[in-house]
Amino acid sequence: MKKLFFITTLLFGFSLNAFAETSHFLDFAKVLNASKSGAEAQKTLKDKFARESKKFTKLEQSIRKEESEIISQKKTISAEEYKKKVEALRKKVADLQKEKQKTFNEIAKSRNNAKQSLLKAVNPIIKKYMEDNNIRLILDKKNVILGDQTLEITDQIINILNKELPSIKVN
Repeated sequence: MKKLFFITTLLFGFSLNAFAETSHFLDFAKVLNASKSGAEAQKTLKDKFARESKKFTKLEQSIRKEESEIISQKKTISAEEYKKKVEALRKKVADLQKEKQKTFNEIAKSRNNAKQSLLKAVNPIIKKYMEDNNIRLILDKKNVILGDQTLEITDQIINILNKELPSIKVN
């Protein structure tokens, strides 16, 4: 019985060692964010978001000003005229909200498309790296509890990606 336990432990230890030697991990989020193309795409999208946010803030301020003007005219104009102005203002607010939602959804869609493009470019790079370095398994760093830092290949993948895909198109 002791021999069987020893042999099983020995084989399990060897299989774990073989698994560890052919397994590596990478920080996939870092690859997406720190690569030239990923960082450039994020900056472009962040700038677009900031521009659009600023534009909508100005429009909202304009609507607030218009609202104040309508309220100040309440006693000087007829009830019917006041009601028309309030309805027109409500329509402007609703239209602005729809436009704002549409714009931010488009930015989110552009971000997702850029991420997908980057993923499509990264997968063959990782596969070739695996073949060239006799690696059988690559795990995402977020799923690794503890690992030897020499098994992390994030920086190598980022360097290859930067050479092969210096930028990606962002809509």
